[in-house]
Amino acid sequence: MKNHLVAALAYEGLCTFEFGCVTEVFALHRPELQTDWYQFAVCSMTPGNMRAAGGLQIQCEHDLRLLEKADTILIPGWQGVQVPVPQQLIAALQAAAARGARIASICSGVFVLAAAGLLDGKTATTHWRYTGILQQRFPEIRVNENVLYVDEGQIISSAGSAAGIDMLLHLIRKDHGDRIANLVARRMVVSGHRDGGQAQYLPRPVLPDGAGALQTLMRTIRAAPGKPYTLRSMADLAAVSVRTLQRQFTDSTGMSPMVWLTRERIASACELLEETTLPLARIAEHCGFGSEETMRHHFRQSIHCSPSRYRRQFGQANENAGQPIV
Repeated sequence: MKNHLVAALAYEGLCTFEFGCVTEVFALHRPELQTDWYQFAVCSMTPGNMRAAGGLQIQCEHDLRLLEKADTILIPGWQGVQVPVPQQLIAALQAAAARGARIASICSGVFVLAAAGLLDGKTATTHWRYTGILQQRFPEIRVNENVLYVDEGQIISSAGSAAGIDMLLHLIRKDHGDRIANLVARRMVVSGHRDGGQAQYLPRPVLPDGAGALQTLMRTIRAAPGKPYTLRSMADLAAVSVRTLQRQFTDSTGMSPMVWLTRERIASACELLEETTLPLARIAEHCGFGSEETMRHHFRQSIHCSPSRYRRQFGQANENAGQPIV
């Protein structure tokens, strides 16, 4: 790892949080680790001052020629998911990949890698707000919306903002082992490894205006998720046929009625885990899982996290916690 050069890309409108994560992890001197640490430098496409988020101005010492000798290249976000990637940058990244450089993105930075064709036929992730856009624009990429980062060996992508820290610590772990990665995490006062994924942060589907009967059905179920719903009973509540219900759900939410029902029950359970100290068995019953074990199964399948761990991570029970559900 001696003389391993990490190069970070700066650009107009630089995402300062993502860039700050990169500099915190790789730019600081760490003599206490007693290991050959990284060299770090920043490059940009254009000379002169650039604006960064928050009203800052930055100026880079290096241009894209730095990428010709970088061992690891980091793309800390991008100007916007709809902003075209200049051919100059695409060519520089393609050349770096061809000679074996490791290239990683944080959040919207994955759109730079995608535009360069570096993710074709590979799995990638990004912030949950952008996963649908990424999949639509680049159908040759296998988009995983549920993970904090994806390591494809030479190419690595991470989800939104703070997930970049998880990915950067993962790079250190690959290069220097668990002990060094954990020491860096401790200095940053973050977890050395987080369980779960960004599926824990996905919002509930919101239907467009005019969805009528489907909106009414959703509100009914959200008010009483514990009832034993079936396709037939849901169709009856919406006053449509089962076939029509399935089509409308798929068109409006991108998922089947029963998949939506399970996700809705998980969302209801998450709210109770966050806001109350009710026993898991009581939450499982109220949300329609039937048993605590069934609830654990669906949590693992959908958000890759157990109910107990979710409560420890997100629980903010107040003085009214544990009161009966009415």
